[in-house]
Amino acid sequence: MPIQQTMLEVIEDELKLQIARLDDPRTNQFHEMLTYHMGWTGAGAGPLATGKRIRPLLVLLTVASINSKNKDNANWLRAKPAAAAIELVHNFSLVHDDIQDNSDKRRGRPTVWSLWGEPMAINAGDALFVIANQAIVDLSKEYPADIVVKAAGILNNTCLDLTRGQFLDMSYEERTDLQLEDYWPMIGGKTSALLSACTQIGALLGGAEKAQQDTFKSFGFHLGQAFQVQDDVLGIWGDEALTGKSAASDLVEGKNSLPVLFALGKKGKFAERWNSGPITAKDVVETAAQLESEGARKFAEEMSEKETQKALMYLKEAKPEGEAGAAILELTNQLLKRRQ
Repeated sequence: MPIQQTMLEVIEDELKLQIARLDDPRTNQFHEMLTYHMGWTGAGAGPLATGKRIRPLLVLLTVASINSKNKDNANWLRAKPAAAAIELVHNFSLVHDDIQDNSDKRRGRPTVWSLWGEPMAINAGDALFVIANQAIVDLSKEYPADIVVKAAGILNNTCLDLTRGQFLDMSYEERTDLQLEDYWPMIGGKTSALLSACTQIGALLGGAEKAQQDTFKSFGFHLGQAFQVQDDVLGIWGDEALTGKSAASDLVEGKNSLPVLFALGKKGKFAERWNSGPITAKDVVETAAQLESEGARKFAEEMSEKETQKALMYLKEAKPEGEAGAAILELTNQLLKRRQ
């Protein structure tokens, strides 16, 4: 069995074990909210509802890729609580995002707040956050206290970065003076910080020296940057059959994505249309074409490729080894939809 598949099965078991902290007769419904959100229960439960578990997989692959010739092949199993912690933080942010964005669907299913109401959903998100912090402390069963404290510190600093990014994203909605330079701190918090934590914590738990930890951290950060810019492009010009979401949604929702901010800086016809009022579904094709004609798509694709090359450079410098190292490169290429 490929190492990725083995790890994914371990991740799912560990996540269920962590969330079982709420599996009690008095909190059955509370526990159900979490198992529903994680994709295990309720209508539509299954692989499409759980998501790909990319972040925890990246943690374990990084652990396994360090000094692989000098370690037990199953050494990465010790790090499974950290992988679960990362995924729980990601899901806590999704539950809260759905409320803040007024999104009633996630992965094709009703969101937690749309089923149980906003107050209950806020509490469910809080529970995922708390369990994430309990999970990272579980590392103490396998790792020295100083390593556990460092891992917990990375996780909590990352959570603060997530809130910073979310603040910027929401505050930008009311602004009309945004510049290109406003974009990078926002996605650095919302997207890149957590991927960076995956590889940094993985390197720490794998026993990497400080320099290698920093290199893995930079790899994860630029992977996140490239992934988000690519997602911005797909959110306007993507094939709905491939992306699984409406390509119209980003323009209709008024997202301050990289292509939009680039074109606003041009102060051309797109900027005039954008500032005149919301884009409707019937305007999308024309508006997207105007964006492309003003060079926004080309610019965003160039930025995505630039960040991709940085990520690949840092990954090469980090020297991941063995089957896990090859799997990290394969996962990177899949995420960034590269052919090689």
